[in-house]
Amino acid sequence: MKAAMTDAWTAAHVCAIAPGEAALVPTVGAIDRSGLDAGRIYWDMWPVQDANGHQARPAGRELWLVLTAPDRGDPALRHFEAKIHLLERRGEQWHDLGPALPDHPVPYEREWAGSALLHEGVLTLFFTAAGSCERAGGYQQELWSAHAPMKADGLPGEWSPPAPLVDHYGAHYMPADAHDGAPGEIKAFRDPAYFRDPADGTEYLAFTASLAGSASSFNGAFGLARRGASGWVLTPPCLHAEGVNNELERAHLVFHAKHYYAFWSTQTATFAADLRHAPGGLYGMVSDSMAGPWRPLNGTGLVLANPVDGPLQTYSWFVDADLRVCSFVDMLPDGSFGGVPAPLLKLKLDGARAGLAG
Repeated sequence: MKAAMTDAWTAAHVCAIAPGEAALVPTVGAIDRSGLDAGRIYWDMWPVQDANGHQARPAGRELWLVLTAPDRGDPALRHFEAKIHLLERRGEQWHDLGPALPDHPVPYEREWAGSALLHEGVLTLFFTAAGSCERAGGYQQELWSAHAPMKADGLPGEWSPPAPLVDHYGAHYMPADAHDGAPGEIKAFRDPAYFRDPADGTEYLAFTASLAGSASSFNGAFGLARRGASGWVLTPPCLHAEGVNNELERAHLVFHAKHYYAFWSTQTATFAADLRHAPGGLYGMVSDSMAGPWRPLNGTGLVLANPVDGPLQTYSWFVDADLRVCSFVDMLPDGSFGGVPAPLLKLKLDGARAGLAG
């Protein structure tokens, strides 16, 4: 069921994408693993942010969170052993500080992406609880969180036991409770990203979802939950891609210069078959308020794309309120998997126009 306020990213928008029109992610040079664990690979990442979406710097530290797993020689296996680690960026170098959360008795098998809020001395980690501890390898997804006081040294103290954020999947979202599936084809209920509306202070979680009641298997949605007096409540999505794309990954919101920006990442393979001219990249829409209407950036939604000779070079872009863009090095032109943080980029936003700064 779709609410009337939910806007659509349409096939007409995607059809208007012309070859070479998007800002291109610069070619990635040599892979630098210094400071990281040589036996691990790293992918989806996000900064520790304040309530306004800017980088928080507890005790002067620049802290990030990242998904990581042992390097088994096949990057596809990483999704089934994913664990969130804490990263510190010192200058231009990344340092792995180890697992973010201690081991707790939990019903899920592993941790997928989310966001991190530092507010009034408390760090809250929003994340995706994936799989089931009862049976390995499933694609079940729920939105969870945990919190810890930040110590004087700028590192988190004792974490609370992780807990679910919402009950079930609501009326607007398909359940993401299947055990079997394949990457790119599964339904989504993941990637919770915190956002506070500067207009009235209302707190939201954006997340990657699948639209309920859709006749299409390509039914990606940009989900929303709103914090109320009794906790987080699922609301209708702010936009969907019914008939267009199966996954609006790493859905998140940014406020900049009186505009609201909804960003997501997607890949060519998750578009409907007749729309696969569209590149994998960072996409987005813009609105004058959280109520919409949402309009595609650059007329099509496409903001950044990988270079033509490296269409899978980087992925999983995340934009913060400082307009910095993080991602990870995915598949390089020689077919090798990067598995490290990609160089940070900077966006330029001007109303409904978006591209790389400088």
